[in-house]
Amino acid sequence: MKSTVSYILIFYILFACKKDDETSRSENANTHIEYFGFTIVDTYWDDPTDLEIKTNYADEIHDFSNIADILVVNPNDNIVGRTQNFSELELKAIIHLNELFFELIDNNSPSESNFDLRLDFQERWNEFKSINQSILNTDYIGALYIGEEPTWNGITFAELNAVAELLQTEFPGIPTMVIEAYPSLNELQIPPSVDWVGFDRYFIKNPNYSDEFQQDWNLQKSKLSNPNQKIMVILDSHYIDWAHGDFGNIELTQMDEVANNYYDLAKRDERVIGILGYFWPNAFDVPGSIGARGMPQEVKTEYERIGREITGKNN
Repeated sequence: MKSTVSYILIFYILFACKKDDETSRSENANTHIEYFGFTIVDTYWDDPTDLEIKTNYADEIHDFSNIADILVVNPNDNIVGRTQNFSELELKAIIHLNELFFELIDNNSPSESNFDLRLDFQERWNEFKSINQSILNTDYIGALYIGEEPTWNGITFAELNAVAELLQTEFPGIPTMVIEAYPSLNELQIPPSVDWVGFDRYFIKNPNYSDEFQQDWNLQKSKLSNPNQKIMVILDSHYIDWAHGDFGNIELTQMDEVANNYYDLAKRDERVIGILGYFWPNAFDVPGSIGARGMPQEVKTEYERIGREITGKNN
């Protein structure tokens, strides 16, 4: 018969092993998530809430992020320096290519902004590619973002597929990414040559327990067209009084909870490749909106904690 001390010792060892196992599982729960970052980081947007003229916020997020966006507007845009600046800060660039390939034609779409594939898209791409050839590789580029909420904005599957196939053929190592507006998920068709897919739906405190969000989440996954496609989670990291507050019943000080809830969503699905916060600077989209940059410090601290946990920076 074992002594009482022996029983206590055995219990302690088993409890300690259980806690170590739980800690290990907790630490490893996010290993499939490779990227964390924000949008509207280098897209010509000057935050009007400060006195500084600034349109590149990479220096503000790089300590806890490893990916952010750069906007391309014209085929002769030279983004070599901008991309190299990201790289020096250990950020990979998501290159917005919507304006390069598509043009606004009319208002005949759900968003009332109907985009068509440009007739000279190949020539525009060739010019951009020639100027920026030195940085069009995986050392600098995280993803090529094609079609801004494509179905919502009237871009057809054939048009989206043409661009996705072009980019995959020429740069097969660089992921292509599509983000759709949630009302158009039913109509969305994802080309097999698209690597990362996401959708945006905001003003929901906990997407894990929202029937509407979960319906969209499952619908998105059902639309994936090949087993290698990954999901990019779009984190709600901005705040609009009438939308988040009145509609979503979310207080500004609760946006750290929102971030954690999206993080939990991402950890639960191994197809998630990353988390992108929409958006970083203030007053984008809607006058008076608060971006992640303008959140209360406790909220920003949570962004930093999540980002460092995913990227391993400053750990």
